[in-house]
Amino acid sequence: MPRQRLSSAVFRLPIVRIREGYYSDQYFNLTKDLLEAEGRHPPVLMQVFQKRDSILGGIDEAIAILRECSGERGTGGEWIAGWDRLEVQALHEGDPIAPREPVMTIRGDYALFAHLETVYLGCLARRSLIMRNVAEVVDAARGKEILYFPARHDHWLVQTGDGWAAHVAGAIGVSTDAQASWWGGRGVGTVPHGLIAAFGGDTVAAARAFAGRFAKEMNITVLVDFENDSVGTALAVADALGPELWGVRLDTSETLVDRALEGTDLRGVQALLVEKVRAALDEHGHEHVRIVVSGGFDAERIRRFEADGVPVDAYGVGSSLIRGRDDFTADVVEVDGRPCAKAGRGIWPSDRLELVA
Repeated sequence: MPRQRLSSAVFRLPIVRIREGYYSDQYFNLTKDLLEAEGRHPPVLMQVFQKRDSILGGIDEAIAILRECSGERGTGGEWIAGWDRLEVQALHEGDPIAPREPVMTIRGDYALFAHLETVYLGCLARRSLIMRNVAEVVDAARGKEILYFPARHDHWLVQTGDGWAAHVAGAIGVSTDAQASWWGGRGVGTVPHGLIAAFGGDTVAAARAFAGRFAKEMNITVLVDFENDSVGTALAVADALGPELWGVRLDTSETLVDRALEGTDLRGVQALLVEKVRAALDEHGHEHVRIVVSGGFDAERIRRFEADGVPVDAYGVGSSLIRGRDDFTADVVEVDGRPCAKAGRGIWPSDRLELVA
């Protein structure tokens, strides 16, 4: 059975502006203008790749851009679509990819799609970066849940596609509705510090109010570091909410030593702090309460926690998931049926590419 691709409608593309080259490097727009002005319509093979082991994201978005925005202006200024005159082959969302492996090829009149290179390469670069980073922490967590929390660290416009990439790569939850929109999900979250402050710094009061309103809609998880007493606050919340409490989240500032670790220099969320919270919850009959940790976690730190057997149930990971690079390149490698590529590049065959209908 053919693997399904996301519909172009999912992306809500600003089609007119992309067609006009508003988001494109100007030299690609000028290239298209010149080819059309001279009546030059070279049939080419364009090959898209990157240079590291990674996981492919953004390919359906890139295809949507070609489908909706390739074409040319007619003599009356009307847009004449170009998709039916192109042959596109591509891999799928979430596919593992190797260095220099083609992830997409485009065959057809170069003038129809020369203006789109900036846009589709940017989609591939961004979404593949998120895919690779999330897959790395998912692997490090050894089956424990990863909650995708970078929304506050980046521009809001990237949320929809980034959330989709995180979802495909294995994140169990995202924090905004926008991040979950491409698969029809909802954002998840915890009782935040702001709400606790709004209840005068009383975590239990805030948690009771939150659970009273939302317990039937979501798993109730409560931040327990507001007073820098994660053990005491976790017990107080667990006693107050009972079975309504799904989990507690440790998010101690990296500049502070939690009250349970006084006498040490162990700042932030430490393995020993997690162990103390777990032991206290179990001792008081709250074995069902899960422990979520957040605050500066990345794949390396998660691996250390897992290797040491720290009793964490889920990891909230933020800014580390949007850092790094995963650049893509597009090359014309054939013109008029003959090899024609810049030095060092050529046609790299692949038996993994599938024709896009």
